[in-house]
Amino acid sequence: MKNILITGGSGLVGKELTKALESNGYQVAWLSRKPALQSQKSFGWDVKKQEIDPEAIPWADAIIHLAGAGVAEKRWTPERKKLILESRTLSAQLLFDQVRALEKKPSVVISASGANLYGLDNGDEWINEESPAGSDFLSQVVVKWEKSVQQFESVGIRTVCLRTGVVLSKKGGALPQLLQPPVAAPLGSGHQYMSWIHWKDLVNMYIFALENTNITGGYNAVAPKPVTNRELTKQAAKYKGKVFINLPVPGFLLKIVLGEMANMILGGSKISCDKIISGGYKFDFTTLDHALKDLFKP
Repeated sequence: MKNILITGGSGLVGKELTKALESNGYQVAWLSRKPALQSQKSFGWDVKKQEIDPEAIPWADAIIHLAGAGVAEKRWTPERKKLILESRTLSAQLLFDQVRALEKKPSVVISASGANLYGLDNGDEWINEESPAGSDFLSQVVVKWEKSVQQFESVGIRTVCLRTGVVLSKKGGALPQLLQPPVAAPLGSGHQYMSWIHWKDLVNMYIFALENTNITGGYNAVAPKPVTNRELTKQAAKYKGKVFINLPVPGFLLKIVLGEMANMILGGSKISCDKIISGGYKFDFTTLDHALKDLFKP
């Protein structure tokens, strides 16, 4: 298994995963709407038109599916919600339609998924892979997303969904947004849990899932020790050298600014990663302090 095809390769995780795979001897190509503009080897595809370069899938020994419109980039208008859902489900459908027609199929498909599958706010309850899905918009997006990916199992392909929590990186995601204001402060109550993961562990988890055939199905891609929004903001502010004020930003104000999307910030879940650990994965960053030290080291 040498040729790895990645969708969403130009994103934060995709770029780092590409570097890590190539350093481990894999050949990596991206699926891109504008392949000629990429410095990485790329094949063309167009999800809206359900078109793909006919050479792409036969080239791949494995597919890593990261593509999907950002859930926190814009307000959730009806049009944005449609894009958030269809950029995930229709892209997976396009890949499946191509794969099932092939005699020689990729050996594994690994897809990004969301830890918000379980609902927006589960309080202090520990959540694992057997916990029920929530009924809110994002939870149902993940349900439909994973269902579209699980089709690969029907043609005998090992399929993995990594239900990703809050990815910690200085290059993107939640951390720069938390530290963007002049002073750092908790959001809403500040007591809601943030099940986080260092970007390096997430990249390593994809490679682990790629290389270990016992890994199949859904796994929570979060670190072992989730923390509250208040704790994460306070710790990150300390390492960034910013002032932390223990006066929460009111939830109603966030709802005025962000609309329905604010519910994603005001809620949280305490999510377990015991299943991936039982499968043999060893975390490099198990505590928030260790993760932030690495991220903010000189």
